[in-house]
Amino acid sequence: MFLVVGPAPGAVAASPDTHLASTAAAADVDYGTWRRDVAAVVAEARPYIEERAKDAGREKQAIVLDIDNSSLETDFHPFWELPTPAIPEVRTLVRDAHVRGVDVFFVTARPGIIHSLTDWNLRQVGYPVDGLYVRSLPDLFGEVSAYKTEKRAEIEAKGYTIIANIGNNTTDLVGGHAERTFKLPDYGVLS
Repeated sequence: MFLVVGPAPGAVAASPDTHLASTAAAADVDYGTWRRDVAAVVAEARPYIEERAKDAGREKQAIVLDIDNSSLETDFHPFWELPTPAIPEVRTLVRDAHVRGVDVFFVTARPGIIHSLTDWNLRQVGYPVDGLYVRSLPDLFGEVSAYKTEKRAEIEAKGYTIIANIGNNTTDLVGGHAERTFKLPDYGVLS
């Protein structure tokens, strides 16, 4: 197996859209536009998360994130080169919240067979990971939004208040179990 290692955590490179099946490519959206659109959503989320994180010492708080094109630059990075880079603005937001005592959970539609690789990738590019939920074989046949809602409910059942849920698709965000949702761009090409 051949593994190509990308830039160090924190390094920001202007990556071309090399993932031919990407939603951004299909919508003819360039990398710079996508990054500006992501930054605008993060700028909206930041003051809310910072304000809520002030209470993190008094309650168990969490942020829940999707992975592909929400935490990692999946559409703008060749799938065969690992690790897939973090979205810098999202990573900075998440790390700042984590330092303030907010736990970080990832709930993804990725199959369980790549759990270890996904966990490795997230940690390699600098994300704190307090929990990672991937779909088991039976979950692969169900509705993604129902699966993600169920996992957020499980996190709440552990005593957490989910102060923010961040994703690029409505299936990442619907179903409740979060105080606020923040939708990153997906350009409506694929659901």
